[in-house]
Amino acid sequence: MSANRTKSPSRPLYTSAQRARRDATKWTLVQGILAPVQFLAFAVSLVLVLLFLATGDHYQAATVSILVKTALLAAIMVTGAIWEKVVFGQYLFAPAFFWEDVFSFAVIGFHTWYVIGLMTGSLGPQGQMLVTLAAYGTYLVNATQFLLKLRKARLDTQPQGVMA
Repeated sequence: MSANRTKSPSRPLYTSAQRARRDATKWTLVQGILAPVQFLAFAVSLVLVLLFLATGDHYQAATVSILVKTALLAAIMVTGAIWEKVVFGQYLFAPAFFWEDVFSFAVIGFHTWYVIGLMTGSLGPQGQMLVTLAAYGTYLVNATQFLLKLRKARLDTQPQGVMA
């Protein structure tokens, strides 16, 4: 005996009006450029941080890379808030991206902790790199959240029965 199970249709990520605003705003392109640039900066920085932790070498390069990654994070957060305002009518915590925004603040918190530790000397080089690893771990979770939302948005636009 086999039971027919049907998935209840999930709520689309965007209404048709929101999708139109998303597609019309320049901030969608800005986010589409900043996201992979930030990921590339993350990947290079992660290698440098791990190299420093393993060998004690390349502290300066790791530090510069972390600051570049942090600056890109700030840029993507500000432009993302503007994008959210244009598409959803509020700067942050729109229902469609609520948990991504919540987790973004954890990412920002760790990056800020690193910068404060660097500027004040309250964290030594080893501590700075360990905080960075925590920041990068939360960043990976947050990036995954956004990639899953992109996939959902793409699936929402496909006719039913078509698999991506």
